[in-house]
Amino acid sequence: MTAKTNASESASTVHYNTIRIGDIDLFYREAGAKDAPVLLLLHGFPTSSNMFRNLIPRLAGKFRIIAPDYPGYGFSSMPDRKSFAYTFENMTNLVEELTKKLGLEKYAMYVMDYGAPIGYRLAIRHPEKVSGLIVQNGNAYEEGLREFWDPIKKYWGEATTENRAALDYLTQPDATKWQYENGVSDKTLVDPTTYTLDQLGMDRPGNADIQLDMLYDYRTNVPLYPQFQEFFRKYQPPMLITWGKKDFIFPPEGAVPYKRDLPKVETHILEAGHFALETHGEEIANHILEFFEKNA
Repeated sequence: MTAKTNASESASTVHYNTIRIGDIDLFYREAGAKDAPVLLLLHGFPTSSNMFRNLIPRLAGKFRIIAPDYPGYGFSSMPDRKSFAYTFENMTNLVEELTKKLGLEKYAMYVMDYGAPIGYRLAIRHPEKVSGLIVQNGNAYEEGLREFWDPIKKYWGEATTENRAALDYLTQPDATKWQYENGVSDKTLVDPTTYTLDQLGMDRPGNADIQLDMLYDYRTNVPLYPQFQEFFRKYQPPMLITWGKKDFIFPPEGAVPYKRDLPKVETHILEAGHFALETHGEEIANHILEFFEKNA
């Protein structure tokens, strides 16, 4: 019993690592046995791998978990915008390099928010490496870009100083806290260290402009939606959707179209907001474990 307990504790132990890729120090969390199936966790805006802090030990007994922070987020480097372009293509390049350096030949991905286009860009580059997808409020269809995106789309269409400044509110404390609390019926379930840590990152000199660069570059994901959808249709990766239905940023209208391309997709619409893991983490973990047990 002691040996089994120790083995279980060892599997759920989280290691906090940093790896050098080019001129960037990329931070990542790692847990689980080295020979276990790999699960790559890709975070959203404005957070980091910290959003997975509770999920990682729950899944580490079944998976080798790798959860990176993108440059400009969490504990990874924040290079100057003059020397590093903050684009979804560059974020994908770095995640891809991380998988190479760690020798990850096959992996499932948990994608959320920004993590969806980053993960899907990686998938269309290496479809043979993707063993499955967990989608939590991550968009791949134009139906999912609704009212929240209107001022952002205005900036995409006309990149003026005024239109950029109109989005600055998204880097401010009230908006960061709102992302965690909007749509949540019991706000006492939201750990205040989450939005506090995220805001601390955005309050670093120059980081707000990094976030606005990323919001502007999100426009480059939309023309790739047909390629993402073609990947779904052609390769039919096992997909589990766990989506907060009260998310105003990526509302549930974005979850529905996956069924068109993946008839066997398993979908759970949760009574949650944007950061569903904060309020429904245990439920999501159970869905993941059951899903991969069925699709092993």
